[in-house]
Amino acid sequence: MPMVITLGGETIDIDVEVFELLFDNSSVRSYKGYTAAMETGEIAFSELLKLARKADIPYPLFFAPKPVAAAQVELKTQKLLQGVKKGTYSLNSRAAVDLADIELIVKDLTRKQELVKKFDPSLGRNPIVGMLKKSRGSPQRDAHALLSALGLTTATIHAARSKEAAVELLITHLEAAHILVSRSVNGFMPQTLSKAKFSGLTVKDAKVPYVFLTGGSHGEAEEPAGRQVFTLSLLAVLVARRVFMPVTMDARSITATPRQEYSIVAEMLMPSPLLRAASLSSLDEITEVGEKFKVTPSAIVVRAAHLNILDRDTANYLLAELGKAFASRPKREARSPKPVNAVRKYNGREFSVRMLDALDSDRLTPREFCQVACANKIKITDIPEFRSALT
Repeated sequence: MPMVITLGGETIDIDVEVFELLFDNSSVRSYKGYTAAMETGEIAFSELLKLARKADIPYPLFFAPKPVAAAQVELKTQKLLQGVKKGTYSLNSRAAVDLADIELIVKDLTRKQELVKKFDPSLGRNPIVGMLKKSRGSPQRDAHALLSALGLTTATIHAARSKEAAVELLITHLEAAHILVSRSVNGFMPQTLSKAKFSGLTVKDAKVPYVFLTGGSHGEAEEPAGRQVFTLSLLAVLVARRVFMPVTMDARSITATPRQEYSIVAEMLMPSPLLRAASLSSLDEITEVGEKFKVTPSAIVVRAAHLNILDRDTANYLLAELGKAFASRPKREARSPKPVNAVRKYNGREFSVRMLDALDSDRLTPREFCQVACANKIKITDIPEFRSALT
């Protein structure tokens, strides 16, 4: 069945598979004009032109043979995915991430980066990107340099009232440094993370790099909030090291020689002088130190083993006991978030605020805001509530 294009009472048929292929690889796939055309098999030429401009697709491509259109889509996809290297950055983990499992998320975050730069051409090169490509001489110096660049100190992180508050503190300072932060919310992303089990993702951009933080503990026996503090810190280090790829992490593995990035994160959150001064003679004390340092108790044990504060056998025993203790905790039922909160979490506050600025300055209409910034997950009438959710 073809797609029928109407113009001044005349009609012309094009390949519906070409029509779907071109628009399905763009943000326009959620627009009413596209969905209505797919339902009826008909679209006005003026509407096609409007959608093509929104999707940045040269309209003659819709009249091209399918192999030609497919080649152009593949070329565009390759350019979009240049922000993420193939392969996986693994920290003490043998897991790997198939880029196909997260490709739509990468494309969407890349599109968001382009929108931010489009509406703020004054953005300059981000000084965090690549600042630790060459080490300052030691993990301690690297950690201090990155924390300073983010306007943070180890003491500030430790002073957060909870691990959840420490996560929000890190996100606030990352976004203040124009590092966009997105967190996974299934049902509100262009792709469900049912197969990919990973900790996060860094997406390259010289001005507004994105970091994507997955939720939960991925089946590991440790609480999510403390793990997210460590993961966010690791993602920040990777941006500073100019490493852009999916990240898998086994925070409970004790390696003989930790990777450089781990050592930097460890000094940011668990500096060796402070950990050596702490008492770690029982699980209760280890848990208490984890609360103070805003990381999981398991992270304290692994770090202590790397510093030879605990021997390997003792550390492995403690990790096993911590795993049992966590597994025995009552399970919490997951609640469905309100759409405005879910979109805010996935977009990140910085991106959302910038898109609201574009709306307020009439560079986006309310309908375009809902489509472009919120993937039609909220309605125009929800915009005031969405605005309030960002404060």
